[in-house]
Amino acid sequence: MTGFDLTKLLAERSGERYELHARHLNHQLPRMLHTIGFDKVYDRAEGAYFYDAEDNAYLDMLAGFGVMGVGRHHPVVRRALHDVLDAQLADLTRFDCQPLPGLLAEQLLARAPGLDRVFFGNSGTEAVETALKFARCATGRPRVLYCDHAFHGLTTGSLSVNGEDGFRDGFAPLLPDTPVPLGDTAALERELRKKDVAALVVEPVQGKGVHAAPPGYLRAARELLHRHGALLIADEVQTGLGRTGDFFAYQHEPDVDPDLVCVAKSLSGGYVPVGATLGKEWIFKKVYSSMDRVLVHSASFGSNAQAMAAGLATLAVMDDERLTENARRTGELLRSRLAALVDRYELLHEVRGRGLMIGIEFGRPRSLKLRSRWTMLQAARKGLFAQMVVVPLLQKHRILTQVSGDHLEVIKLIPPLVVGEAEVDRFVAAFTQVMDDAHSGGGLMWDFGRTLVRQAVANR
Repeated sequence: MTGFDLTKLLAERSGERYELHARHLNHQLPRMLHTIGFDKVYDRAEGAYFYDAEDNAYLDMLAGFGVMGVGRHHPVVRRALHDVLDAQLADLTRFDCQPLPGLLAEQLLARAPGLDRVFFGNSGTEAVETALKFARCATGRPRVLYCDHAFHGLTTGSLSVNGEDGFRDGFAPLLPDTPVPLGDTAALERELRKKDVAALVVEPVQGKGVHAAPPGYLRAARELLHRHGALLIADEVQTGLGRTGDFFAYQHEPDVDPDLVCVAKSLSGGYVPVGATLGKEWIFKKVYSSMDRVLVHSASFGSNAQAMAAGLATLAVMDDERLTENARRTGELLRSRLAALVDRYELLHEVRGRGLMIGIEFGRPRSLKLRSRWTMLQAARKGLFAQMVVVPLLQKHRILTQVSGDHLEVIKLIPPLVVGEAEVDRFVAAFTQVMDDAHSGGGLMWDFGRTLVRQAVANR
């Protein structure tokens, strides 16, 4: 028997975590974490909280960028994974049909009327890649439209429909895809008239900046797309599975009916990576048009038993604990209480969002003293003020948040869907104190701002 002992290994070497990462992985990550004071050591996690060695509780308002929808280490998901491992299933033979993928597909499709089949991959970007391939195959056209400031993933295909230049720089040439402004149906129709468009891929609520598609846009876009022989792809990787107060964010409006839907993140239960692309029957039959093409699109670890068990357990938890309804109710409470602070703080510009996906945007203040400091930060690097807010929330109040994108003065809140009124109270109280400090015009917060300015100038 092997002498491998994971518990012993972690006990002996967990103290080297930042050194190991700096030496063997992305060396810029520990450097960045140290610069902004995020180089914490968390010993364990449960629900919506992390805990350090002294058992201090840190409120998680980030959920692993939306992965931890049902909270960390949910006992139902844990039990399902223990059960599936103990069952010793004949998994990934590649030449049989196990029950778990069919059962999870059945559950997902029951929540997505109008969609008929599912492809399982391993991540959100893979779900998007699948949708891009399927749209091109189904329509026989090469070009996919996407919205300005969109984020659909970082592999080559999904990067081609990523609306953020910072992610695209250095990786050209990409696929011949074209951006259009979110909500601009005239721009969409101009591109569709060229008759080479396979699809429009769109986040119903954009992760970068937390901008929702304008009312009626998704329905109007679908009608235009179908009139010109193109498809609507809804990227629900972050917005899906209850995040916005509906199971899918596109269901916020009636009669949207996308052709393909991308799912991932929360479906994992926080444990096993999984991605899914839901689509209409005719699209799948175009892709898998004969037995010769049975493996024309596949994934080595797609539909693995652990991922399927985690997905089934996650959906059961969402139903049993009514997490979609909780996201709607708690999200509205949090958004309304934060929005009530806009008139109180001149640095606070807007609070927006849907369900438990909320953007807090900061803007240029009116008073001369604050305006001069704001201008100093903006001259060094846009987005520094939002980072100045994020840091004391963690350092002083033990609340983990992050900015919603590079060069944006926006903090995005995407906590686990299990949060309730107690977590809302804690966050609003902490945020109010941070805003009070920012508007006092002095103290550690602005000292840290000067540190960020020096860092930004040095990196130019």
